[in-house]
Amino acid sequence: MKKIKVLIVDDSAVVRQTLEEILSSDPSLEVIAKAADPLIAAKKMMKETPDVIVLDVEMPRMDGITFLRKIMNQHPLPVVICSALAHEGCEVTLKALEYGAVDIITKPKLGVKNFLQESRIIICDAVKAAARSRIKRILPGAFPERNRIEKKLTADVILDPPTGRTMFQTTDRVVVVGASTGGTEALRLFLESLPVDCAGIAIVQHMPEHFTRAFADRLNTICRIEVKEAEDNDTVLRGRALIAPGNRHILLKRSGTRYYVEVKDGPLVCRHRPSVDVLFRSAARYAGPNAIGVIMTGMGDDGARGMLEMKEAGASTIAQDEATCVVFGMPQEAIKRGAVDSVLPLGAIAAAVLRASSKP
Repeated sequence: MKKIKVLIVDDSAVVRQTLEEILSSDPSLEVIAKAADPLIAAKKMMKETPDVIVLDVEMPRMDGITFLRKIMNQHPLPVVICSALAHEGCEVTLKALEYGAVDIITKPKLGVKNFLQESRIIICDAVKAAARSRIKRILPGAFPERNRIEKKLTADVILDPPTGRTMFQTTDRVVVVGASTGGTEALRLFLESLPVDCAGIAIVQHMPEHFTRAFADRLNTICRIEVKEAEDNDTVLRGRALIAPGNRHILLKRSGTRYYVEVKDGPLVCRHRPSVDVLFRSAARYAGPNAIGVIMTGMGDDGARGMLEMKEAGASTIAQDEATCVVFGMPQEAIKRGAVDSVLPLGAIAAAVLRASSKP
């Protein structure tokens, strides 16, 4: 089976070495070259073209954002931004997504064994998702499935399955959304299309710690609705979207007729934290037929089980179609399980949500 060829571009020798070790631990990945800056990387690319580039942002001689723009203009390739930027630098990194980067991952925090193990899984998955993305044509079946290194936990570790005994004496609708690779742009287009009086929304976008607040703040400046990073006990209000903070699970809860979110720690679920499955299961339990579930572009199956639980609880469920997904994995898995009522192009999802939320 063909391996995914990866080029690492980072000015830190320690980071280059660590990333090489992490990626090489996956049998479907191969690091073909490392470069300390974009100029060196360009010379190496003339000898062998990678399938995916893992790119830092702050580097000497040429910054990563400039290099990314040159790549996308001259020879488009899947690029994953690997950055250790803190909150104040997130705007620059998120800008990379607008210029064509597929995903953002955090640099490994050396010396913390458990975190490094979790980072290895996240990094390898992000690179493989990028290789499957629509930036360049990829032959079907060209890449093997990832080697399962650890047991993949389900939402059971955070919240028991729905019992069917929940009371639904409220007419308020609530929307829950899950997305991963390619989701930042998909969410922007979706949220920009919503009116100020739309049903309250809770969102899980697979994104590292420190990046979700800047992502939410940016959306808040361009959308008619309020968009914010979720905080524990935030109320889910009409005209408001709450985005799960990176590295924290988010659950939808209800007290009387009030919907709110619980932000909590916990193990990785479907190899993610936050997990779409956790959010969707909580919606099945506490909102039932008052919920509308949307699953968008992303690799893997996070959200598929939870969306089926939502449908079984009477919720309306929508999946983004293959043609408009960067990676069709998550919607496809939900469709395969029979969890989806409607499969729609990205541009039609907002209108479908509004129709579903207006039904008695």
